[in-house]
Amino acid sequence: MRKKKSRKKHTVKASMQVLELSKAGSSMDFQIYANKEKIGTIIMGRGSFTWYGRSKQKGKRIPWTRFAEIMDAYAAGRFTTF
Repeated sequence: MRKKKSRKKHTVKASMQVLELSKAGSSMDFQIYANKEKIGTIIMGRGSFTWYGRSKQKGKRIPWTRFAEIMDAYAAGRFTTF
């Protein structure tokens, strides 16, 4: 039986504003697309991870320690809202 060819669903475009990773204000921005439609933007900086929804002006800032706690809980199966 022949395998069905999967179509690429997600695309990520990245841009970097890196003067020096140790300095404030440097970040990496990722624009996330699903089926050629923008679903959000992730901004990763030295101090936090910020998620902006599809066309939102205000983002949700998560400190790196909280992000690590969320991902550990998700990996352990205790956090299932993903």
